[in-house]
Amino acid sequence: MFFESKSKYSFEETIKHLTELVPEYEWKIIQKLDLQETMRKNGKDVLPVKVVEMCKPDYAYKLLSDDSLRIYANMMPCRVSVYEKSDGNTYISRMNSAMFAVQIGGVMQDVMSKAFEDVEKMIRKITVE
Repeated sequence: MFFESKSKYSFEETIKHLTELVPEYEWKIIQKLDLQETMRKNGKDVLPVKVVEMCKPDYAYKLLSDDSLRIYANMMPCRVSVYEKSDGNTYISRMNSAMFAVQIGGVMQDVMSKAFEDVEKMIRKITVE
């Protein structure tokens, strides 16, 4: 249900490359959550980790404009985590939303499958695998 890929780049470079790729696919970054900083503010020390929340308005509109599909708004926006592990490498993780959406079918399956494909194309450009 979840994938993890090793980045070709350092943590900051991975965030930079991902941020640059998002608009190329007509997506928008909603926000970047710095979980390392959040933990630091709470007296906890963890390695770098950021969650990048992104959205493609055309996809989102298909779900949010239909009352029967708004229940799936909790799957939005798409989230990608970029983090460093103790091995010194940077990784990117994400949920296989296409696999999940197959269980629902219809418009939800179509939208989430396309979203998943787009995100995978972006990630493949910055990962080793």
